[in-house]
This record gives sequence, structure tokens and C-alpha cells, in this order.
Amino acid sequence: MTGIRKKDVSRRSVLKTTTVLAAGAALGGAGTLLDHATAFAAESPFKPEKGASLRMLRWNRFVETEDIQFDKSIAAFQKATGIKVRLDKEFIDDIQPKAAVAANVGAGPDIIWGPMAIPHLIPDKLLDVTDVADYLGGKYGGWYDAPAAYGIRDGNWMALPLCVSGNYINYRVKAVQDAGFEKFPDTTAGLMELSKKLKANGLPGGMALGRATGDGNAWCHWLVWSHGGKLVDKDGNVTINSAETQAALEYIRELYEYWIPGTASWNDSNNNKIFLSGELGYTNNGISIYAAAVRQGMDIAKDIDHAFYPIGPIGKPTELQLPFMIEAFKYTKYPNACKLLMSYLMEANQYDAWLEASVGYFTQTLKAYEANTVWTEDPKRRVFKEASTRTLDMGYAGSLGYAAAGALADFVVVDMVSQAATGQTSPKEAMETAQRRAERYYRV
Repeated sequence: MTGIRKKDVSRRSVLKTTTVLAAGAALGGAGTLLDHATAFAAESPFKPEKGASLRMLRWNRFVETEDIQFDKSIAAFQKATGIKVRLDKEFIDDIQPKAAVAANVGAGPDIIWGPMAIPHLIPDKLLDVTDVADYLGGKYGGWYDAPAAYGIRDGNWMALPLCVSGNYINYRVKAVQDAGFEKFPDTTAGLMELSKKLKANGLPGGMALGRATGDGNAWCHWLVWSHGGKLVDKDGNVTINSAETQAALEYIRELYEYWIPGTASWNDSNNNKIFLSGELGYTNNGISIYAAAVRQGMDIAKDIDHAFYPIGPIGKPTELQLPFMIEAFKYTKYPNACKLLMSYLMEANQYDAWLEASVGYFTQTLKAYEANTVWTEDPKRRVFKEASTRTLDMGYAGSLGYAAAGALADFVVVDMVSQAATGQTSPKEAMETAQRRAERYYRV
């Protein structure tokens, strides 16, 4: 991937790191989280400023066990370093606007952990963390290309991909079998046939057609890309108004007829609730639906499984997975303390435990963490392990930057798909509107 700085990491060092991580995960690690944090603070190359304190903003949880483990990690960091960390939590759709406000006024959180578009919306406001990225990449086998790209501008790192939230098909096993399918279909044609039968059987599918930062962007981009449509070409020319996009919109217009009513207003939490109420045959989501069912001992847990997005007419995967980036602002009074906390969150003893606690909701962005036992404990997590390697990026087929981030944050593709699916406009009108809106970002 162009522009990424890479450490020269030998195959032996990568294998050694991976082996250590696997052993640590299997044994639960030696010592307490505080012991590990204390040792980390003593050995870290990032030395905090005297009297440092930090304010961090993160998105509110979808998986309770992840959130609990994250809080434990922050608590251990504070005790080990003496750095007070104020941790604020907000609904995911509110993080991006709060980041924009902080960038504009030059005050607010020191660190934000949130959606993937943020770094490219405010790159000049962010602290350069190239040294942190190089340190972690060299120690833990290197970064996966796709999530790493979201943190890089002009060859320097402005943010770190803390994790990828895999977004795949969540479905009811028995409902799919009752519809005559041995497994969830792996083509868009098969999805259409399944959807017809699920509706006829009284358990329809449905995916968010509202402005859902995670779920809406993920599946709407998959839909358009699966038919060969794209917002821009490789040169950054806006090309969403195309025959390929029209084919995608005609497809969703028909598919929508077989969905449960109300999807036009869904945000990132509606499908979770409706699926667990027993009203949905399938939706797209992270593993949080299944995780909640398991945690609460719900009978439905046994009937839930996950699948990759179906392959469309272009014949290859076209997924948009969701990196969650952690970034620090230039205005912080404590840049070294920020770097210390950011690197700590991705160190093995902390990260392995947190990845396990996320039960598949998060996928690693550093290659050494592939060895984590979270991917072997439950076969229903299997597809999520590949979220960092199968995904395209939000700028496809062009480059990442402000224009791509702006169009994503403004829900250009989501709105287009929603308008066409619901009949608010014709597919042609929806494409034309999207073309005009995208051109404002790409300055045509």
C-alpha cells in the first residue's frame, strides 16, 4: 500500500511474537492487568509529561463484556502511570460531530476513539503518531493494509486503527433451512430468492436504510460495489451515476419489497432489538446480536449464525468493514501521555484480553493478534476474523482523503440507496442526486 511506513520485521521476529501472544492467550497471561500496565509504563519509549491528565471520548458499547474490559484497562493504566484519565462515552452516531466541534474550537477531549471517517475529516488537527505506529507495527508483525490506510496522510500516521468492527450477515438458521436453503446464500441472486421465501414464511429480512453510521454504510456500499457501481473511479472522478449503480438500485428496490416494514428509519441499534425480539430472518450487523443473546441466555442464540455478504454480479467480495480509529488532537497539553495511552491499548497483555472480551465484535489490526483464542472458541465467530483482510476502503475505487470521508459522513451512498429502495425517487433520480452531492466533495 503506497505511503505506509513499514519496519523491517524479520519472519523470525514475527513468528516469535505470534507464538508469545498465543501462549499468553492460552494461559491467561502471568500476573494481573495492573502488573502488566506497570511493566509497560516502565519499558515504554513514550514518557509522559509531569502531571499529565487526559480526557478520552469513546463510543458507547454494543458488547457489554468489551466495555467492562476496556474500563479495567483504563483503570490499570491510571494506577500504573499516575495519569488520570476521564473516560466519556457517547452513542456512536454522536462521536463524529463531537470530534468536528473539538477540532474547530481547539478544545475538548485529548483522545477520541470513533468511526473511520474522522481522521480524514480533520487531519490537520491531529497529533502525528507515526512513532507509535512504527513501534507497534514492528513489535506485533505489522499492520493490515486496509485499516492502516485510514490512519495515514502523506506518509505520516495521524491515527491508529485500534480495531475493525466486522459487519456481516446475521441470520436465523432454522428460518433459512425452512426456506429451502442448506446455508445462507452466497450470491445476490440467492439472497433475493431467500428473501421472498422468508417473507412468505412470516420471518422477513431487513437492513438499516436510515443514516446508520455503521450498519447503513456497510451494507449500502457492499450493494453498490457488488454490482460494479462506485462513487468515484481510480482518478477521483465521480462515477456514481452509472448503469452499474442503476442495476444495484433496481435490485434493492425489489429486495425491499420482501423486507420487514420500518427499515427506512433504522439507526445502528434498531436491527439489534428487532432481531432479538424474534421478528427478523436476517440483517447485517456486528456479532453484538449473538453476543447479547448468549450473555442473556436467550434461546434464540442457538438459532443464530453469521455469513459473509453475498457475491454480486462482479464475482468477488465487495465488503466495507468498519475500522475504529483512535486519534489525539494537536491541542492536547500532554502529547507524550497520549502516545503512551494509545500504545498501551494495543500492547499484548491488554489487547489480547480485550479482544477476547469483545467475543468477535472486534477484529485485530495488527497481524500478530490472529493467534488470539477468540477465533477458535466459537465457530459462529469465524467470518469476523477476516474483516481486516476482505474489506475495501471507504474511498474505493479512488483514494482516501477528505472527499471520501466527507461523502461517507454525509451518507451520500446510504441516502441514494434508501431513496431508490423505498420509492421516494426513481433509481435514476437517486443517482443524479448522489452524483451532485458527491461532486461537492470531490470539487468537480
